[in-house]
Amino acid sequence: MNIQPRPFDHPDAVKLNDLVQLVYAERYGEGGDMTPLDPAMFDPPRGLYLLAYDDRNQPVATGGWRTQDRNAEGYSDGDAEIKRMFVIPAGRGLGLARRILAALEADARAAGRTRMVLETGNKQPEAIALYTSSGYTPCTKFGHYRLYESSICMAKPLGQPSQVPA
Repeated sequence: MNIQPRPFDHPDAVKLNDLVQLVYAERYGEGGDMTPLDPAMFDPPRGLYLLAYDDRNQPVATGGWRTQDRNAEGYSDGDAEIKRMFVIPAGRGLGLARRILAALEADARAAGRTRMVLETGNKQPEAIALYTSSGYTPCTKFGHYRLYESSICMAKPLGQPSQVPA
């Protein structure tokens, strides 16, 4: 698998985003994730968007982070927010989500962010398991869906590069 940075509006990113929106709609009975996102939010150094490709150069996984600071939606200064983590069914079980997550954490840390945050839902047990096993813990709700009962918000301190084990 080959993981590459891509713009959020790259055709392969749009393709996988459309797929994950279908999953959200199926699980929650709504129109998908309505969080307002602008492709520029993922432009380095204030964010990063990654796509994983298989050996046929087909996109199979995606994920990004964007800068967040204290605001009315409950974020804190220094936050980096994970968005659009998704692996197509044929790519699951290969550790792609874990590899993308680690790369996003490292990039956000290098950009000076101090905490990685994410919002998932109570109908996504596989996402909750990934984040819990990666050191994320529940935190005060934030973001577009902070008032929804189904929303689960998690956070992980990023620390400084020198504090990260080799």
